[in-house]
Amino acid sequence: MKKALLIINLGTPDKPTYFSVFKYLRQFLMDGRVIDYNPVLRFFLVNFIICPIRSRPSSQIYKQVWNKETGSPLLHNTKKLSEKLSNNLRDIDVYYAMRYQNPSMESVINKILQTNPDELIVLPLFPHYAAATTGSVYEELSRIISKKWVIPKIKFINQFYDNDKFINAWLDKASKFNVESYDKVVFSYHGVPNSHVDKVYEDSLCSENNCEDGITEKNKFCYKATTYETTKILAKKLNLDPSDYVVAYQSRLTNKWLNPFTDDVLKNLAKEGKKNVLVFSPAFTADCLETIIEIGDEYRELFIEANGKNLDYVESLNYSDLWVDAIIDIIS
Repeated sequence: MKKALLIINLGTPDKPTYFSVFKYLRQFLMDGRVIDYNPVLRFFLVNFIICPIRSRPSSQIYKQVWNKETGSPLLHNTKKLSEKLSNNLRDIDVYYAMRYQNPSMESVINKILQTNPDELIVLPLFPHYAAATTGSVYEELSRIISKKWVIPKIKFINQFYDNDKFINAWLDKASKFNVESYDKVVFSYHGVPNSHVDKVYEDSLCSENNCEDGITEKNKFCYKATTYETTKILAKKLNLDPSDYVVAYQSRLTNKWLNPFTDDVLKNLAKEGKKNVLVFSPAFTADCLETIIEIGDEYRELFIEANGKNLDYVESLNYSDLWVDAIIDIIS
């Protein structure tokens, strides 16, 4: 049986310029699963307020992490991961794409279908299901595939937050640090609007489902519940007591997103006299702006300014050997 594997990451501008960033942000934010507003209001907000305001400062930030030879770190890490997977999966053709910008899902899927595979395995590189990430990938996949006359068997992986080998890959990254020596460990996940997790439930709200306590049939696709579950699994493996760590959410656009917010948590920890913190970001499988700049620079500076002393960051899985092993296990 001929198989193809398509790994998909969020996306990145083609260049660290105003117009490339504008184009990327526009495609990203016009997605109804990202900003779930009335389409007319979304069009106005994105095209006349958000993109014009955010594109220039964002392009300057991208320039800080842009490599002249390899470009965006997210794109580079995803490409290298794809190459490693190809070397380890002799019987499966491996491809990579971005949900937004290039290489686009449509162009790569068209290329895959030209090889006439019996089965297409699609793996969004997001450990925890969220409508704005994995859900959006599935919607775009459905749009593209629905136009094809011949459709192969499709295997879609929608989350893997508790996969043993995924957890072990993070533990390996953490092994570079003496975790127990830190005053606090912060597990920082990308935030999502409260409205997104509320929509998971037909007859209640996320806040009414005790998502911090464990996974149930009701909350198994709730982003808050699964991020807490990943945290608890990692904490147990790291011999951390509940008082040793905290879960937080970063990169918010408004205060109506999942909280506590990572920046507020770090400031409060510094005020409480915590001098030395370690930050994990298990939702990010590849280093990007949110890890390199937001955590590595901005949050570190914020913590030190608030009277903290040291903030260390556990790098993302990127294209480590154990992450490759985890993916092979996840798709099997």
